[in-house]
Amino acid sequence: MNYSRFITTVSAARKASPIRLLTELMQKSPPSLISLAGGAPNPNLFPFKRATITIGHGTAVEIEDDLMKRALQYSASAGIPELLSWLKDFQQSLHNPPTANYSPEQGQMAVCVTTGSQEGLCKVFEMLISPGDNILLDAPTYAGTLAALRPLGCNIINVPSDQHGIIPKALKEILSNWSTEDVKNHSHHLPKFLYTIPNGCNPTGNSLTVERKKDIYQLARKYDFLIIEDDPYYFLQFEKPWAPSFLSMDVDGRVIRTDSFSKILSSGVVDFYRTQRDAMLIAADRWLKDLAEWHPPAAGMFLWIKIKGVSDTQQLIMEKALQKEVLLVPGEAFNIDSSEPSPYVRASFSLSSPAQMDLAFRRLADLIKEAL
Repeated sequence: MNYSRFITTVSAARKASPIRLLTELMQKSPPSLISLAGGAPNPNLFPFKRATITIGHGTAVEIEDDLMKRALQYSASAGIPELLSWLKDFQQSLHNPPTANYSPEQGQMAVCVTTGSQEGLCKVFEMLISPGDNILLDAPTYAGTLAALRPLGCNIINVPSDQHGIIPKALKEILSNWSTEDVKNHSHHLPKFLYTIPNGCNPTGNSLTVERKKDIYQLARKYDFLIIEDDPYYFLQFEKPWAPSFLSMDVDGRVIRTDSFSKILSSGVVDFYRTQRDAMLIAADRWLKDLAEWHPPAAGMFLWIKIKGVSDTQQLIMEKALQKEVLLVPGEAFNIDSSEPSPYVRASFSLSSPAQMDLAFRRLADLIKEAL
């Protein structure tokens, strides 16, 4: 797929660093190579020589001298080659993306390691967005994404959604503002991409169904926009079978997917979060049943709660909740326009114990009753 119409002028002007290319070449060379090229630090001077890391069940992982030097030394820009190879195989085993078997000239799937998916998203946004560009997303959405997008000067178009994620019919209606001629002529007014969190959306807990994903992907092909699939909660889906990803149906190479290890680096994670979710739902049903509305999340870490009779939860939470010793996130933090009032609050079930959740919702119920 040709990305030239999507990339900004600044991104298109960037060239690969000759020094970085030499670093990657050196790492592929035999040990007999004598390199006088790179300015890499001497690994014999690294202060850390070895380490022992104890993981779950008491298993110890030894990082010996040679591996420690490798870990601390410069590597290829996209990541350590062995790690990239493992990650690519991992993606293939999970999603079996059609592009994995393409040639590089056809747009073969590539992998890049970043410091968390948030950094990856920021790089993608800066690569694609010029001031005035139109982009699509389903708000409320992750506040970190909105914070990264706002300074770039793009027009954020909100796509309606429900507990099953983006509504394809609503997306199609928005896209009908552009004609087939606009698509054919690559009008610069066409939306460049759709951003979505397909599983356990932060903050709503919504998850896209496979049928909706298929419809959305076909709209992306028809109107020629990219899909940024931000999926940190993929492994925190509570019911099986897990819905296929956008990446798994991407025949064009128009899906840019971000994954995260930060939520799932432990065995039994999904069982733990399912138990936590169920405990929060029990507490919500006990204390908030007549005061609020919510949908049980199918994935992720959050319960999205609509407070009845309260049009704006900002003052309720930021000024009064602390007095009751309970804290949630007001819904307006996840709106495109953060000054727009919201009757929602986000509650996280990742850290608190079932007893703490129960007490927190009891305090929230008291707070709501006083506000009504």
